[in-house]
Amino acid sequence: MEDTRRVEAFSDGVFAIAITLLVLTFRDPQRGESLHHALLHQWPSYIAYVVSFVTVGIMWVNHHTVMQQIGRVDRTFLLITVVFLMFVAFVPFPTRMVAEFIRTDDGRAAALFYGIAFTCTALSWASLWFYAALGNRLISADANSRTVSGISRSFLPGTLLYGGATLVAFASATASVVLFGVIALFYALESAIFGRA
Repeated sequence: MEDTRRVEAFSDGVFAIAITLLVLTFRDPQRGESLHHALLHQWPSYIAYVVSFVTVGIMWVNHHTVMQQIGRVDRTFLLITVVFLMFVAFVPFPTRMVAEFIRTDDGRAAALFYGIAFTCTALSWASLWFYAALGNRLISADANSRTVSGISRSFLPGTLLYGGATLVAFASATASVVLFGVIALFYALESAIFGRA
């Protein structure tokens, strides 16, 4: 068993890199294209950037709250953390695909790819938490029980919410991406609630 400091430091680094790479969603104007047109034409990039930035940002905030409840880590927890961070680091790529292809015939494929990436992230995130929390396996002795149960309630619907928003892409790619934004707002509010518990 080890303490949590190295896990938090490594995780913070991955979150910081992933959230910074989201800026690659944007492109420079093409030769002969006016700046005004280039900036206006990139509105899907702005939406994808904001949705992904807020989602990854909320995960980072919630990761901080989660790690405050964990008193020690073991090898299995570390391996689950590596898988979770792998998906976090991957987020900039599907974000760029959505930004580039949402208005094309490949919009559905881009939204599905984006949704699958977030669903896998949510699944690995929930796995990390429930591995630590079930039976208080890794929970600190002085952890706030209301916060622990609040985190568990918050994580329960996560994978289903992301999976459902992904399936909406079969009907409307744009609606699917909008739903990911709604989920991000939901978790922003939820983290404020269980973070104060």
